[in-house]
Amino acid sequence: MTELVMRTLDEHSAHLFHTMPDPLALAERHRLVAFRPEWQRIALRDGRTVARAAWWGRAEDTEPMLINWLDVAEGEEAAGAELLRTAPRRPDELELDLPGGWRADPRLRAAAETRAAAARLAGYTPLVERFVYRWTPDHGLPERPGRLVFTPEPDDAVFLGLLRRVHSVTLDAHARRAIARGGVEQAAREDLDVFHWMPSPRSWWRLARTRAGDPVGLHIPARNPSGPCVGFIGVVPEHRGHGYAYDLLAECTHFLAAEGAGFIAAATDRSNVPMAAHFATAGYPVVRERVNFWLGRSAGGAPEE
Repeated sequence: MTELVMRTLDEHSAHLFHTMPDPLALAERHRLVAFRPEWQRIALRDGRTVARAAWWGRAEDTEPMLINWLDVAEGEEAAGAELLRTAPRRPDELELDLPGGWRADPRLRAAAETRAAAARLAGYTPLVERFVYRWTPDHGLPERPGRLVFTPEPDDAVFLGLLRRVHSVTLDAHARRAIARGGVEQAAREDLDVFHWMPSPRSWWRLARTRAGDPVGLHIPARNPSGPCVGFIGVVPEHRGHGYAYDLLAECTHFLAAEGAGFIAAATDRSNVPMAAHFATAGYPVVRERVNFWLGRSAGGAPEE
């Protein structure tokens, strides 16, 4: 095969990012995302784009949070891996966005496997599969059960304490990974750091209590660089089993809608069956699926079944 040419783009060459087929409809998926040209790279072979990747973060960030666009032509897994390995930025996380039901379509499945193989060759390994949701006003606002009282709280220590309790027993794969590396404290602080990283106001964060004043959890209505989103929903272990996560999600949706959100993005782990059920009840349709990869584990293969 002829030699690969790696190219980091700029404002004059940014159009080259869109010069390869798009079987996974990633352009539509990211149509509201403003990528920095210098955080986009392509791999060329004989002048043809055979792989592309884009890094994502806030406009003011000096380093990206993650890679959230990876596209690789069939048979060019090594080129995709080289594109990632030679990049000047190597964030820990990579997101592979996929159309819903991709396993049932041979064409989509093959495309997913090609891109996952490139990610693994570059040192990334699957962490978790997720459902991606998008609420819009035509789905209607979810009913508020009215069981909880929601209040702002200016003290980060209060949120940190609740996050420790939420993560003491958790189904969330990202939190479990953080706990494995540094305990519940690390998982709680990583989440708090993400809340502060989001460009939405700190004053939006909300605690949830029973009407008797007992802390139940928290929800974080937010905006990320791509728009309004459910930043976090968490219920402390002793109050689980009552469906309170739905109450928090309904309140978060009402809050963002009142702030003028024309859509609300959200995601949850595919294995988190209770939370997925709450999203369905609240009128959040699954619009995509996602495999989150993490840097630094064993390589090789495609998304796991």
